[in-house]
Amino acid sequence: MNRRLFSVGAIATSLLVLSSCTATQTSDAARAAAKPASVQMTDHFAENGLGNAVAVIQHPAGEHHNGITYLSYQGPQEDPYVVSYDHRTGEWFGPFKAGVSIMGKDPDRRKKIDNHGKPTMIIDNAGYIHVFFGGHGGLRNLHGENPLGNHHYGENKHVVSKRPLDITEWEELDTIPPFGTYNQVVKMDNGDIYLFYRHGAHRSDWVYHKSTDNGRSFGEPVSFLKHKRRDDLAAVDSWYPYVTKGVGDEIIVNFDYHLCWDNDGAPDERGHTANRQDIFYMVFDTGDNTWRNIEGETLPMPLTREVAEDKTLVARSGELWSFNGPVTLDNKGYPHIGITMGPDLGVSKTGGPKEMRHYRWTGSEWVGGKPRILPISNGAIVAGDPEDVRFVLASQNVEGDGTVSWWASADGGESFTKTRELLRRSSPSFAISSFIRNAHPDAQIMVAERLRGTDRRNMYLLGDSGPVQRLKMETDQTKP
Repeated sequence: MNRRLFSVGAIATSLLVLSSCTATQTSDAARAAAKPASVQMTDHFAENGLGNAVAVIQHPAGEHHNGITYLSYQGPQEDPYVVSYDHRTGEWFGPFKAGVSIMGKDPDRRKKIDNHGKPTMIIDNAGYIHVFFGGHGGLRNLHGENPLGNHHYGENKHVVSKRPLDITEWEELDTIPPFGTYNQVVKMDNGDIYLFYRHGAHRSDWVYHKSTDNGRSFGEPVSFLKHKRRDDLAAVDSWYPYVTKGVGDEIIVNFDYHLCWDNDGAPDERGHTANRQDIFYMVFDTGDNTWRNIEGETLPMPLTREVAEDKTLVARSGELWSFNGPVTLDNKGYPHIGITMGPDLGVSKTGGPKEMRHYRWTGSEWVGGKPRILPISNGAIVAGDPEDVRFVLASQNVEGDGTVSWWASADGGESFTKTRELLRRSSPSFAISSFIRNAHPDAQIMVAERLRGTDRRNMYLLGDSGPVQRLKMETDQTKP
């Protein structure tokens, strides 16, 4: 069923007063036929995204719940915005501003958009919607000393809807420290909520908090990846993990290592760079609060670089720089990892473009990492049988268009084929989210179209039927 027609049908039914059938009884074909010529639909649902409005690492950015998909993204002045789509009626609602970030408000700041405080969303067992946003290490003069790292900018915040499943009004809760960034949230089967983030800027521990009361309070931060000074280089050990739910009480984590150079001790004039290396994997058993590697060995916490290299290494990146991506489990419970890798071109602080690579556990060893079988891209991963793995990737094609497409492998990642294109625009690229939690087939991923000459972004919701469309007059958030 083509859900893109739902918005057309709902509006057409309202305008023409089709007394012979209700919105829930009318077929998609009848809805489309009844569309007035003046009704214009668009593929995007909002026009007020800002900068890198969504990202893979800040996740989930949305959740499907009881027939409605709820989405969060970075909007004007880096504030979080929330919008919803009802799959039964085809109606969009919002977006509404869910909170106020202290970022994006300083006209004298050299870097106008920080992009680290993008929102992360979860719905608790009572139906209240939680959004975490706004942080990039905190400010010493505003928030004091950071006990688990250093500072940079912003303030990590937690807001919750005032009523269950109602996105119109929000209240801010004082539940978490202000120093966090890269929020990632996991809800377990029993309703416990785990919030993971980096406790400060680059030179900080990664931590988690646990809530057992639907996010109304969180325990103290617990470090699980340790930052520390190196004694062989003018640098500090740092990390970038991707955290998601595994089987039962388990949370799975893949991560890469960040060699955080001192500005005055780095190997070239670029100083501190986004030099990330290698790929690692471990499992957190929330039932007994223990961590283990893929072979089942218990790991000491917080994990240091030396132990990580000895006990949790998936693969070395060699001369390539990495940028961590998603992880999932196949139907045997074996992990599949997506990570982007590319050469350091020696010019940019980010190194250079990076192509997606795939690694998987066979039950006895890690395999994969073949080059040049997936494009320069980023995105999300899903696996069925161990040999059946798919990515949805945002990339740029040879014509220069930005595309969002499915790529599938039937041989365990030995080869991939582009199977379906969900979206194509003449813009150079898209920012892409991870999969929406409990995603509806027609609403699985969110992307922000990077428009030339502006920081404003068109926001899209994509699924099996392509973009979920909206009335054009509703997408301009500058109008009532």
